[in-house]
Amino acid sequence: MGKVIVIAFVTLDGVVEDPDGRGGTAFGGWAFRFGPEAVAGDKFRLGPVLQSGVLLFGRKTWEHFSRLWPARTDSFSIAMNQSPKAVVTRGTPDLSAWSHSTVLAGDLLDGVARIAQDRDVVVIGSTSIVRELAAADAVDEYRLLTFPSVIGDGARLLTVPMDLKLVSVDAIGPATLATYAAH
Repeated sequence: MGKVIVIAFVTLDGVVEDPDGRGGTAFGGWAFRFGPEAVAGDKFRLGPVLQSGVLLFGRKTWEHFSRLWPARTDSFSIAMNQSPKAVVTRGTPDLSAWSHSTVLAGDLLDGVARIAQDRDVVVIGSTSIVRELAAADAVDEYRLLTFPSVIGDGARLLTVPMDLKLVSVDAIGPATLATYAAH
């Protein structure tokens, strides 16, 4: 049985919204203020999960990533580009924009459970997907890269109370990578 792993850039006050500034918010771009090396590469320590798991995106995040990642040629980008990708959408995106992409058909929880039967699922972006999975107690692990910024406004990753178990903490450049078990 695979794990459902949520990864997110987050501020000290829990904001996940607009880390790169493309959302146009007044506080946007907070993760990129520390330079490109702060967010580049395998900051979430996904390593082998990229070879054996499935990346799960909401449509907006997938569309944004599909414009950025295919042209990148570093080893982490190559692994991201070769990984299977599932897109949660009601529309019909041009899946040819990013190789190995498919639409996750049907109910989100059922689709994730199907995939997680034999491989890990890594949820990237899309707070609505994270919140739905968290509310259903369907997340096994959170990997949060926390930047030393306090924004004071913006969307938070989680909106339901929960207790998590700290698994590890590592300094990753200016940020900390904290891994939490949800069960």
